[in-house]
Amino acid sequence: MNNQENFQENINQQAALFAALADPTRLKLLKLLSGQRAPDALCVNALAGLLGVTQSAVSQHLRVLKANGLVKGERRGYHIHYFVNGDMLEKCRNLTSAALSTGMPGENPSCQECCPEKKGKHALEERIAELGEGG
Repeated sequence: MNNQENFQENINQQAALFAALADPTRLKLLKLLSGQRAPDALCVNALAGLLGVTQSAVSQHLRVLKANGLVKGERRGYHIHYFVNGDMLEKCRNLTSAALSTGMPGENPSCQECCPEKKGKHALEERIAELGEGG
């Protein structure tokens, strides 16, 4: 995979992560579940009661979190108990850090290099300078 493909994959992963975390109820769910471990995991009923929302709302939010790998479930009898996927949480920390980090000076292109308007103006200035030297 080349750098451009890797960059695009990271962007897509970051966007999916931020979309999953963009809802306040999902953030509350993650907060509640982050303190849980497999033996103390919470079921949908408990989560609904703690959040003051319906069980179906909790289920829908959990579906989004599970789809992004942020939450895992473990069946216990008739209920599934949920907890945060620690491995994925670490990956999310890295993705978030990468999305919010600043590059090294000179790593990113300047406006002079990218802006078509400035490229044209810069090229025109160079051409005028060439003419001035030659004439």
